[in-house]
Amino acid sequence: MIQHHLDQAAQDFNRVRVREAFTRLLSFTNSDSRAMLSLEEVKELLHPKSETYLGMRTVPVDRIVGSEGRYRDFNRRFLPRYEYLRTRWMKVDLAHIQDVILPPIKLYELGGLYFVRDGNHRVSVAKVKGVMEIDAEVVSLGSEIKLDGAMTRQDILESVIGWEQARFMEKTGYQFPPEELKFSEPGRYDELLQHILTHKYFINQSFRREIRLEQALASWYYNVFKPIIDIIKEEGLLIRFPGRTAADLYVWIVQHWDALKQKYGHDFSMVDAARDYAHRYGKGLWAQFLDAVYGLYLAITRRIF
Repeated sequence: MIQHHLDQAAQDFNRVRVREAFTRLLSFTNSDSRAMLSLEEVKELLHPKSETYLGMRTVPVDRIVGSEGRYRDFNRRFLPRYEYLRTRWMKVDLAHIQDVILPPIKLYELGGLYFVRDGNHRVSVAKVKGVMEIDAEVVSLGSEIKLDGAMTRQDILESVIGWEQARFMEKTGYQFPPEELKFSEPGRYDELLQHILTHKYFINQSFRREIRLEQALASWYYNVFKPIIDIIKEEGLLIRFPGRTAADLYVWIVQHWDALKQKYGHDFSMVDAARDYAHRYGKGLWAQFLDAVYGLYLAITRRIF
C-alpha cells in the first residue's frame, strides 16, 4: 500500500510538471501572467503602514497568490517549476493521499490577498487537489489599496499610481487635464505636491496674506508645469525616454534645471535645461534598439528556464 501511494505521488508530480510546462508555452508572449507575485516587490509598491497578528484563519486557497521567499520556485498557479522540488512536494502529496493532517501554513495578508511565509509546497498540493480552503496563521499588513487575485505586478503598479493620483487631486483640488499628470512609477505625486507648496511659499513673499492652495496650484500649473510639458512635446523629447511620461520628464527636468542654474546662473533657460537633460540622459534610436534586443533575449531565456 505504501509503495502504491508513493507511485501515486510520483505520478501526481509528473502531471503537475507537465501542466507547468504547457502553461509556460501557452503564456510565452506574456510571462507576467504566470509569474508568482513576490511579497517584497508588492510591499515596495504598497508600503504597508501596519502589521497585525490575526491568528488562525481558514483562508480561501484561490486568494493565495504569492510568496515571501519561494516565488521563483512556483508559477502563479503554484505549479512547481523545477525538478529539485520533487522530494518535498511528493512528501506533502503523500500526506494528503494518506489523510495525514499537516500543520497550518503561515501567511501574510496584504490588500486582500495572501502571500506564503511558510508552506509553499502545501499550498501547491492543495491547489492541485482542488482544496477550497486551508488553515493558516495570518499576519495582516495594512494597506489602503485593495488587490485583485488576477493582478500582475504591472497591474498593481498601475493601481498604486492611480490611487496616488486620486489622492493628490483630492488634496490639491487639481482641476486641470489629468492625462498630463500620469507617472510611470509611484511616489512622484508627493514630489509634485512639494513643488506646489514651494511655489506657494515664494509667491507668499509678495503678499501680506497667505494665498490659498488652489491659487498656488493654478499659478504653478500655468507658469511652471505646463510650460515644461509644452517644451517636452514641442521638442519631441519623450522619444528618447521609452516607457516614460511627460510628467516623469517634468520632475527630472526641474531637478536638472535647478542644478544648472546653481552652476551657470539663474539666466539658464528652461528650454536649454530640457534639451540638455534629454541629450545627457536620453537614448537614441540605436541604443533603444539594442536595449530591445537584449530585453527580448532575457525574456526568452526566462520563459524557457
